[in-house]
Amino acid sequence: MPALPWTYLALLCIGYGWALIYGQLGWLAAIPVALLVGAGIAVRQQQHPYARYFGHALFVVLALALAMHWLPGFYNGRAIAPQRFTDDAVPFSMYLNQDKPLIGFWLLLACPWIVGRRSLRLSLSATAMALTLSVIAVLGGAMLLGMIGWAPKWPDQAWLWVLNNVLLVTLVEETLFRGYIQGGLSRHWKHLRHGEHLALLCAALLFGLVHAGAGWQWVLLASIAGVGYGLAYRFGGLSAAIATHFGLNLLHFGLFTYPMLAR
Repeated sequence: MPALPWTYLALLCIGYGWALIYGQLGWLAAIPVALLVGAGIAVRQQQHPYARYFGHALFVVLALALAMHWLPGFYNGRAIAPQRFTDDAVPFSMYLNQDKPLIGFWLLLACPWIVGRRSLRLSLSATAMALTLSVIAVLGGAMLLGMIGWAPKWPDQAWLWVLNNVLLVTLVEETLFRGYIQGGLSRHWKHLRHGEHLALLCAALLFGLVHAGAGWQWVLLASIAGVGYGLAYRFGGLSAAIATHFGLNLLHFGLFTYPMLAR
């Protein structure tokens, strides 16, 4: 069995130990954590392929439940009460989720191949390219659809939003959609002529579909954004995908209506 990435494991233990001490985590959270450990052991062993398949299937079920906040023992405190950052925006609220980050930690620990390491120069180049294309296509498209408008701002809660978006949103989503789904499909379809393109498009479409609750416009825009993040991942690795995703979110937050215009 390959060695564990001890840096990620140490951060996981420190973060969730702190949450337990300060009452943000209940003992029932030990159940999904134990199941994730079991899934990780199954995935990382090399002798029994069917055990690996079972481990991946169990993770997918747990990831869905964690992302939807269905599992007990996690006390996700509200960090920003509902408020309008601009007069024409819909109200926005934000929770510091304790459950969703387990998805990202599991992937980094159980599937280290998702990182897709590249040189710093290549990662920066991929980020610059993908971010530029994503800003033009996604934010430009959102303006054309009447979803957002020009609204520069930096509210008092901005730094809290930044920390949450980096650590609990973009990192988790990119490890899942780009690292695990796109990277996994690329490995599975490596024998196909256009396997990497298909993997990128499938991951982008799935990323778009998880935004279905906000309407077809956000499905379309999120799918386009997913293509941009997928290009960043393919050419610059996971760090480039995270940087591109966060860069787009930050520009949306700081310069345009956030999250969207009220109707």
